[in-house]
Amino acid sequence: MKDLGNLHYFLGLEVHSTSKGTFLHQHKYATYLIFMVGLESANPVDTSLELVSTRSSCSTGKGKNHQGSIKYGFTLVKGRANHPMEDYHVAKFVQLQGKELGLFAIYDGHLGDSVPSYLQKHLFSNILKEDEFWEDPAASISKAYLSTDKAILSHSSDLGRGGSTAVTAILINGQLLWTANLGDSRAVLSRKGQAVQLTTDHEPNTERGSIENKGGFVSNIPGDVPRVNGQLAVSRAFGDKSLKSHLRSDPDVQRTEVDVDIDILILASDGLWKVMSNQEAVDIARKMRDPLKAAKNLTAEALKRDSKDDISCVVVRFRS
Repeated sequence: MKDLGNLHYFLGLEVHSTSKGTFLHQHKYATYLIFMVGLESANPVDTSLELVSTRSSCSTGKGKNHQGSIKYGFTLVKGRANHPMEDYHVAKFVQLQGKELGLFAIYDGHLGDSVPSYLQKHLFSNILKEDEFWEDPAASISKAYLSTDKAILSHSSDLGRGGSTAVTAILINGQLLWTANLGDSRAVLSRKGQAVQLTTDHEPNTERGSIENKGGFVSNIPGDVPRVNGQLAVSRAFGDKSLKSHLRSDPDVQRTEVDVDIDILILASDGLWKVMSNQEAVDIARKMRDPLKAAKNLTAEALKRDSKDDISCVVVRFRS
């Protein structure tokens, strides 16, 4: 979020600044969700977001669905690398065509934050605009990922040469969950306390055949991770125009029915997963009823384990 200066309202939300940071409060005529989703037919459900500090260091927030039965919290912490924060997120509920949708995402950028910022503004909008979304969500998600990547590449003169991984989750009426991803940002749920990974980490070594068939190569330098053409540590991503002929931008899509055995969903960037197993993350998150506290504890633990990358985490708790 940009410096708000002396503004009293921002996108329909009341702005209040204190020594601890800048806060946005719900205004009864708020159009924040409509603006962010990009759909005129989307109605705000719950816009209770608390943004602490700025994107350059740390931001946190929380919210819940209309019934209050599903709650979420998020925390984003800048890594130790000498560049601005490159992680972006989405976490909100909206009403669309008589259904309640939970929209959650982590976008982990590299070589700048232009591409993840673009994804934050456009990817969910593009998915929900697909004509067949309600009939075939999987195909619509895949089509929107590909079309969004094409749009990013066509605007590369403005967005730059960087790219972004992505993990997205769409929760329909609290009952059906659609997850998708490119790269190594990951979605993990807790089923009876056991971690279940919903996404696939797209790593160069595991997709070496596809890369080499397109004329690229995978480097394996001692002391470093495998990289596409010696540069990128993931085999699928948005953007990265100079490498795109050797990369993929089609997502893996997963359908999950949310039953009584599922209590937690975690979306996070690789800044978390590099230093923590899926089960460790689930165990930490399940200790707290408040998903915001869970997200904060996960990022704090990753920092304690010396994670140097940006760390972004969204925790969704079902049946709070």
